[in-house]
Amino acid sequence: MRIAQTALLALLMVSVPAFAEHNDRPKAPPSHGPREFHGTPQPVTPNRNFADHDGHPNAPHVDGKVWVGHDTGRVDVRFHLDHPWEHGHFVGGFGPRHVWRIEGGGPGRFWFGGWNWSVAAAEIGYCDGWMWDRDNIVIYEDPDHDGYYLAYNVRLGTYVHVMYLGA
Repeated sequence: MRIAQTALLALLMVSVPAFAEHNDRPKAPPSHGPREFHGTPQPVTPNRNFADHDGHPNAPHVDGKVWVGHDTGRVDVRFHLDHPWEHGHFVGGFGPRHVWRIEGGGPGRFWFGGWNWSVAAAEIGYCDGWMWDRDNIVIYEDPDHDGYYLAYNVRLGTYVHVMYLGA
C-alpha cells in the first residue's frame, strides 16, 4: 500500500505544474483594431501610466475590446507625419487572421515576410520586452494617425504604433 501512495504522490507532484497559470502564454489577438477616437483627447504626458488594473502592463495594451492608451485622438503631435505612407501602404493583411513572426532587427527597423517596419519614436520604450527575432505580431490599421499602423504583440498583449518602410 505504501508503494501505491508514494507513486500517486509522485504522479501528483509531476502533474501539478501542468495546471499552473503561465504569464508567457500567448494572448488572443483582438478581433479588430481600435475605432476612430471620438471624445475629449487624453493629454499626452511623458510618464503616463497604462496599468489600468492590477497585473496589466504599463504600456499600451488591449483589454478585451478596449485599446488602452489609444485615446489621444488625431491631434497627437507625436504621430504627425508630413508625408504619410511615403513608402506605400501595407497590403499583407490585417487582423487576427494574419499573425506575423518578427524575423529580426529592433525598434528602429524590423522585418517579417519581406516587409520592413519601424516603431514610432515616442513608443520605443513600450517595446523593450519584445523579442525581435521571434515574437508574433498582428498588424492593424490606425484610424486616427495617418501613416501609422498598430503592431500588437501576441505574447505580451501590448501594442505600439509602427510605420511601414516598404518591401
